[in-house]
Amino acid sequence: MAFRFQRRIRLAPGVRLNLSKRGLGLSVGPRGASVSIGPSGAHAHAGIPGTGLAYRTKLNRRGARSPSSAASPASGPDNTTSRLPESGHIDLRLAVDDKGNVDYQWPDGQPLSSEDVREVKRQGEEMIRERLQVICDQRNAAVDVLGQLHWSTPCPDTRGYTPQSFAAPAPSPPAPLRMKWWQRLWPATRKRLEAEQGRRQQAFDSAYRRWEKRKSDFDAAESARQQREESGVYTDMDAMQQALRERLEEIDWPRETQIDFDLGSNERTIAVDIDLPNEDEMPGHYWQMPAKALKLTPRQLSATRQRKLYRDYVHGVAFRVIGAIFSRLPSVEEARVSGYRQVIDPATGGELDQYLYSIQVTREQWCRIHFDQLEQVDPVAAVVAFSLRRDMTKTGIFRDIQPFSLD
Repeated sequence: MAFRFQRRIRLAPGVRLNLSKRGLGLSVGPRGASVSIGPSGAHAHAGIPGTGLAYRTKLNRRGARSPSSAASPASGPDNTTSRLPESGHIDLRLAVDDKGNVDYQWPDGQPLSSEDVREVKRQGEEMIRERLQVICDQRNAAVDVLGQLHWSTPCPDTRGYTPQSFAAPAPSPPAPLRMKWWQRLWPATRKRLEAEQGRRQQAFDSAYRRWEKRKSDFDAAESARQQREESGVYTDMDAMQQALRERLEEIDWPRETQIDFDLGSNERTIAVDIDLPNEDEMPGHYWQMPAKALKLTPRQLSATRQRKLYRDYVHGVAFRVIGAIFSRLPSVEEARVSGYRQVIDPATGGELDQYLYSIQVTREQWCRIHFDQLEQVDPVAAVVAFSLRRDMTKTGIFRDIQPFSLD
């Protein structure tokens, strides 16, 4: 029989410290029903005192693997583990490249294995077609919106500003750490958990103070903007410039658009220069769904259709800018808006600014537009009612012009 040493030290009623060759342990509970924690793990003990009958079992079995941790066999020729459920809904992402080819991905961005892709196509063809149709419609809508930019032009009678609410939520306080009954009886463990709770509370207090500061700065900026747009824009030139700049920056331009403006010697006139994209930056095709293949197919736009799209877009940009001027700057009575693009100078090979149009419009002329029926308005035709410098063919080919100036 092997030699065995064990000593028990009573710490409190029902709590005993066990010393043995294997190390230090702790027993908690009365005779006949106790839990011990030691080097070999946690054990539960139950018995009837005086009878010799007892039961002992291990609570945390080391090395036992849960069913979820067991490795599943690889599937497919690329030796990738299948993540497809045996039945039910499959949550996937479809990434479509510039040629219309589809990449099948899990929600976390990981690609499906080849075998999973084949199985998804076999079981979910209808679902894939529905999603591809949504993507197809979104891409075509992004093309159509280039010719509909003026639809969102504000009415010149729009006044004031409604302050926005601070969107970032306040940080949540830390949940109290729950100590198990035996941890409360062990001073070192209890002290460690209390210290951890204190650190979490300090981190929360610091995060909350930062959030309060950000919210206070945001609310102050919104209040200042409301004051600026409700009163400052009438007489303060700096307030006018900042109000217009903020409004122009908030417009969701479909293409990169840079705008420079210059108020005249007083607040009644303004001149604006718009840096426009070139024709080759416009989309060159629509998308459609093939009858059989699970992909999208680009359909090339004709040269005439592309030029018309470009013509509508560059005039829509001018329309939006003029609308922002007369709705946000109530003192301005006349605006001169010019649009240009960079082209190659054939004489030098360098870049030069080619002005496509220059529009001079008064507030009175602008107010004649029916802003409740903008979908019926053609911005290319609308600007003809104003003082206009533009040399454009019927098919949308532009030639150089000399723009208006503030002089």
